[in-house]
Order: sequence, then C-alpha cells, then structure tokens
Amino acid sequence: MSDIYSSAGWNALFSMFVTLGLIVVVWFLFKEIRWDKIFRHPLSPGARLLQLLLAIIVGHLLARFVLDYWNWTSSLKWLFGSG
Repeated sequence: MSDIYSSAGWNALFSMFVTLGLIVVVWFLFKEIRWDKIFRHPLSPGARLLQLLLAIIVGHLLARFVLDYWNWTSSLKWLFGSG
C-alpha cells in the first residue's frame, strides 16, 4: 500500500513541475508579443497582471495536454497485453 501512496506522490510532484515549468515558458514567450498594440500602457500593473493571468491559463492548458498525452501513451501498453 505504501508503494501506491509513493507513486501518487511522485506523480503529483511531476505534474506540479511540468505545470509550473510550462507557465514559465509561456511567460517568456509572451514577452515576445507587442503588448503596446493591445494595451494603452503595457507596463502598467493591470496590464502586467493580465499578462500573468494569461500565462497561467495558457501554461496550465498546455501542461494539461502534455500530462494527458503522457498518461495516454503510458496506457497504450495495456492495449497490447503487456504490462
């Protein structure tokens, strides 16, 4: 039973790192966007907060896709009867 808890803990830790890592990647990618075309004052606290929230949302969605894909590919072994 301890192995199940340990595995779940490592899986959670891996998911957290993937999610936080992709949020950081999206934040750096968002720095390449010309925000002055969207916001009147792109360096204002409100514009920065919106950029941060958008980075969190997009990073989370991207991480969810990557983690789902990881789980799907690891589940393919059950299709072929080996485990």
